[in-house]
Amino acid sequence: MTYKTITAASVAALLLGASGATAETWRYAFEEALEEVQGKFAQKFKEEVEANSDHEIQLFPFGTLGESADIMEQAQSGILQFVDQSPGFTGASIPEAQVFFVPYLLPEDQGQLVEFFRTSKTIHELFPPLYANQGLELLTMFPEGEVVMTTQKEVKSPEDLNEVKFRVMTNPLLVDSYEAFGATPTPLPWGEVYGALQTGIIQGQENPAFFVESTKMYEVANHITRLGHNNFTTAVMANKDFYDELPDEDKKVIDDAIAAAFDYIVEYQEGLTEESLAKIQEAKSDVVITTLTEEERAPFKATAESVEEKFLEIGGAQAQEILDQMKADLAAVGDDGGEASSTAEGEAAADEAAMDAAEEEGEAAAEGEAAEPEAAPEAEAAEGEVPAEDEAPAEGEAAEGEAGN
Repeated sequence: MTYKTITAASVAALLLGASGATAETWRYAFEEALEEVQGKFAQKFKEEVEANSDHEIQLFPFGTLGESADIMEQAQSGILQFVDQSPGFTGASIPEAQVFFVPYLLPEDQGQLVEFFRTSKTIHELFPPLYANQGLELLTMFPEGEVVMTTQKEVKSPEDLNEVKFRVMTNPLLVDSYEAFGATPTPLPWGEVYGALQTGIIQGQENPAFFVESTKMYEVANHITRLGHNNFTTAVMANKDFYDELPDEDKKVIDDAIAAAFDYIVEYQEGLTEESLAKIQEAKSDVVITTLTEEERAPFKATAESVEEKFLEIGGAQAQEILDQMKADLAAVGDDGGEASSTAEGEAAADEAAMDAAEEEGEAAAEGEAAEPEAAPEAEAAEGEVPAEDEAPAEGEAAEGEAGN
């Protein structure tokens, strides 16, 4: 090797990173499409990392690397550096994470909800060691939006869900929650949901409103009901060994990017539920959107205690500590850890008025939004298969995913 070659290599190394860190490509997979909430978060994270370092973030939307179980395995093995996955799927390995499926535990008030996710000791102190035991660095958790129920028939009480086959994720506590609501919970892979609703194999499912709209689930439903029972939660994680071995300056870049993406996604979601419901009403004028009153919610809320008890049975060794701390965290942000906002009825009236106005005026969502992806996606890559760097799919070409699939 000549002196000239050595000098060129040295200069190249310096240009790759003035801090001394080598520029790398980091892979980040998530459970939704690029233009859905998890995808928006991931894009902001990528933007921040690439603006403040020499590293590149390669994004893999839902379907490009297999199903949810596949991307989690790839993150734990180090094939992926980052993964976004709902506690609905990590519940098998981290049973305490199922606490997010106790109905009426999280507040409806958006300000209180966001403050909880920002400051919660449960999230920032108790959960990280549990994730670390699974080879994961918990970077953040954030809410994705109010969960709504889509059904063929009107739902005003638990009796209306009697014998209704209701699709749920393969999460034991979610199964118990819908059993307590009176339904017949039916776990199904996400790719089968649209067809199962279309053929009557199942009669209902739940998801955030934005996801119901983007995947066109409203096409195979007659009613959308807002019970106020939950807000969908997701978690962003890094491979633990990868994160621990990073120099401090790279850890700071990642942590700062996560904080910026959190702030961005909170702002992005302002009004998203109402906007999504208005789009649904515009696309299918005869779909009935109902916000239950406090009186109508009461029998659903009454089931929360039994679901809490079930969580304490199946939620792992720290279930009681997690539940107690979570309630304390919620109380600290102005909510008592289970009661819905006292303004629910007023909000229901406002929501119905907004829906009526949208229907009468026929206003669609603002032009320029990303085109709606096709419903009921199938995974596009063999399970567990990771494309080579030069064969990686273009960002945004993934099939539609589910919020927590």
